[in-house]
Amino acid sequence: MSSTGEPEQLAFIRETVKRAKPRTWRGAKRAEHNPIARVVVDKGVLSIDQFFDYEVPAIMDEAAQPGVRVRVRFGARLVNGERQGGTLHDGFIVERLAKTDYPYALAPIAQVISPEPVLSPELLTLCRTVADRYAGTLADVLQLAVPPRHGEAEAEPSPPSRPRPDPPAPGGWSRYPAGPDFLAALANGGSPRAVWAALPGRGWPYEIARAVAATLASGRGALVVLPDGRATARVDGALTELLGEGRHAVLAADLGPRERYTRWLAVSRGAVHAAIGTRATMFAPVRDLGLVVVWSDGDSSHSDGHAPYPHARDVALLRATEAGAAVLLGGHSVTVEGAQLVSSGWARSIVADRETVRETAPAVRTVTDRDEARDAAAQAARLPSVAWQAARDGLAAGGPVLIQVPRRGYVPRLACNRCREPARCRQCEGPLEAVSADAPLHCGWCGRDETDWHCPECGSFRLRAQVVGARRTAEELGRAFPGVPVRVSGRDTLLATVPNEPSLVISTPGAEPVVEDGPGYAAALLLDGWSLLTFPDLRAGEYALHRWLTAAALVRSGAEGGTVVVVAEPTVRPVQALVRWDPFGHAGMELDERAQLHFPPVSRMASVVGSPKVVADLLDIVKLPEGADVLGPVPLPQVRGEDRERALLRVSPGQGAALAAALKAAQITRTAVRGPASLDVRIDPTEIG
Repeated sequence: MSSTGEPEQLAFIRETVKRAKPRTWRGAKRAEHNPIARVVVDKGVLSIDQFFDYEVPAIMDEAAQPGVRVRVRFGARLVNGERQGGTLHDGFIVERLAKTDYPYALAPIAQVISPEPVLSPELLTLCRTVADRYAGTLADVLQLAVPPRHGEAEAEPSPPSRPRPDPPAPGGWSRYPAGPDFLAALANGGSPRAVWAALPGRGWPYEIARAVAATLASGRGALVVLPDGRATARVDGALTELLGEGRHAVLAADLGPRERYTRWLAVSRGAVHAAIGTRATMFAPVRDLGLVVVWSDGDSSHSDGHAPYPHARDVALLRATEAGAAVLLGGHSVTVEGAQLVSSGWARSIVADRETVRETAPAVRTVTDRDEARDAAAQAARLPSVAWQAARDGLAAGGPVLIQVPRRGYVPRLACNRCREPARCRQCEGPLEAVSADAPLHCGWCGRDETDWHCPECGSFRLRAQVVGARRTAEELGRAFPGVPVRVSGRDTLLATVPNEPSLVISTPGAEPVVEDGPGYAAALLLDGWSLLTFPDLRAGEYALHRWLTAAALVRSGAEGGTVVVVAEPTVRPVQALVRWDPFGHAGMELDERAQLHFPPVSRMASVVGSPKVVADLLDIVKLPEGADVLGPVPLPQVRGEDRERALLRVSPGQGAALAAALKAAQITRTAVRGPASLDVRIDPTEIG
């Protein structure tokens, strides 16, 4: 036995394989038919964002087919007519050719990693389109689109494909005047495009399930992209209830590499015709695509945090356009991009009439945080009296009460009590925060403790809370409502559901759990609305309304006693839209305002962030389309002591592709002349402060 406890023979084989180098096949006979393989190399460098030709050894002829993973030697030098040196990189064969236009000797493919074709022509075209739109590389997009290989999963056969289901009944779609026609068009093989303002309540997962079922009944595939795992679980349950097991695949990151790859292969092989999941699912290789659904497209989680930062909504629209598929952008709120699609006539709206909205929506009341509380308990809970009364009435009605707090933590933002100067770290200028009632101040950037803070402006040693976090709110409400269970849902502890019983549920935006087996929350308190509305971003009002509607949709209807109290200035546009429950009206007014200011989505825009010198270099090099505007550069807060600037580049509609190409070329030129440097380029950034 070896030192690891495994048989000596197995240990010897394992160590031999570890030391072995892939064969280069120098001098080996090449394939007779189409001996050239065109390969995309998994190396996300802008200057080499192209295909490379390699020879196919005869021994690999059968396995080296378009779409399979290979390993190739990259960066080799030509010595005496032969390729030598270089490093091994993974890649994909995109096509086989009879000859090459490269005038020198080609390196052979070093290894066919797997004969499984995982990069279809349709997926390759989509990834190339996304890379070009976002000024990125094909290799970077392929890393987002194709999951890592798992050999055991590839060795297992996928289950047989299920027959088509019968077209579903309209169900909840009958609550919308245009809903039954939309469902019928899907079942008949049509490709309708719609922006859907979903009614509050628990029905939306079942309505998505019926849209998927209607598409499958027409013999086509469907794709559903959702903001998080909890929403995915709800749609998964609705699809299973409506269609049974085996007709759809859930592609979630928490499944583990083997299970997720197994399900991805079932979709790629055509055994399963519907895929649902979070943003990576936008690239799922669904065959004969007939419907693309994006739920809650205003949620920030739909924007990928990896280069080139694609947004699920935009990828879905690109994909649906190429495939001629139907589109359904749905949510309790409506984005400005959705309103633009309806305004241009590209899509139609699906919205309930006002009477149905009034029957299903909770009653919404507004109050400012300046309103004086009437009793000591309300003051202790840091609530206006109206909000305090709504919470007490909701608990008395026997249901849970939701309290939405904009920030997590204890006290995430502090300022001088005398002059209101923000409290910052003396080392890196990061924001100081309190992590508990008795812990020292803590820097949110560098992590250092601050035990002897005083205001550099006025010398005061006293602090005040600018924003109170979820844990501090839970602590205060627990004292104000003794004996009532307090549950906290946020990034650290994310609750999927809560029981249908009296309790206080404190949640950050987007982390609101669903009430089990009940009509919903008895009440919801939306606190510190000013911190959402005054956030320095173009989309502050849109984001605030999205977060409020998402939370309010979990509350019982007004007829059942459901009440929502929003603590914000009653006259501002997002608050009025919440009171009226009018997401389309708010999105339309935002669109009109953006059009007057020439801001996205009416125009196309790119954000360039980096050190002042790097940003200046890029702006000197880039050749922008005619009529482009450069806004800035402006300084940004330091990150770990480093200065940063941001410039915004704006072009007219129809010039987005030219802007992306110009930025990509400028980055290549700048890197070649000045060397690599940290630079963040984003096309159509979701946040424009």
